[in-house]
Amino acid sequence: MIVNADSAQIYRDLPILSAAPTAQDRERAEHRLYGVRDGDEPCSAADWSAMAKREIADVHASGRIPILAGGTGLYIRTLLDGIAPVPPIDPEIRRQVREAPVEANRARLAGADPEASARLNPADTARIARALEVVLSTGRPIAQWQEQREGGIVADVLLKPLVLLPPRAWLYERCNARFEAMIDNGAVEEVKRLLARGLDPSLPVVRTLGLNAIEALLAGEISRDEAIARGQQATRNYAKRQYTWFAHQPPAGWPRWTQKLDSRAMGEALALLHPSA
Repeated sequence: MIVNADSAQIYRDLPILSAAPTAQDRERAEHRLYGVRDGDEPCSAADWSAMAKREIADVHASGRIPILAGGTGLYIRTLLDGIAPVPPIDPEIRRQVREAPVEANRARLAGADPEASARLNPADTARIARALEVVLSTGRPIAQWQEQREGGIVADVLLKPLVLLPPRAWLYERCNARFEAMIDNGAVEEVKRLLARGLDPSLPVVRTLGLNAIEALLAGEISRDEAIARGQQATRNYAKRQYTWFAHQPPAGWPRWTQKLDSRAMGEALALLHPSA
């Protein structure tokens, strides 16, 4: 039983661009939490964690084993370790922060929560906005809230983790091939349908990796080859950041697979799973 832990694949709008499981994949194994939300309904880590807990409990009740698959580290961390009990943000503060440019929010955060300002990537619009709205609404820095986590399941389950860190050159080649295949297999048409809905550009689904390149192609601003090159570059850049996160953030005791992950090596990789992980 496969349970989705990918923040893009939770939405039903862009199955090709998000590389969601295909019909053939679903015939081989049951998949859950894929394409269960419309793009106009953002899914937070807390939302996903609540859904995942229900799916995991249901799978366990049926005597089967749930396999969480996906690269959204925040989702996985929230499920296992819990979430900070931050009170609801004042709607007016949230509106002001979300409507302000990132430069203004970054400058304001430097005064209100200098620790968060120094820690966060200057280009990380979402986390800067979140840290700012938390400190303005609650009067406490976000780091203080994050010291108190509630609702994690790590102590209640037998966890067998495996972190995939294959050779970067091999990974980047697969990123390039996958994005070109997406273009060939209908990603342009599904992006066109999504853009026609006129959704708020701040919604996560509108920020799906590679969408900007296809949007520029649809607008006639760039050629197909240029769109593919942009999408491939964006995918490699994201893979690099994700690779770094998974190399350092999960517990050191979690096994890492650092070789190519092909059909020949699958058995060896799975052998790294053990009850004490």
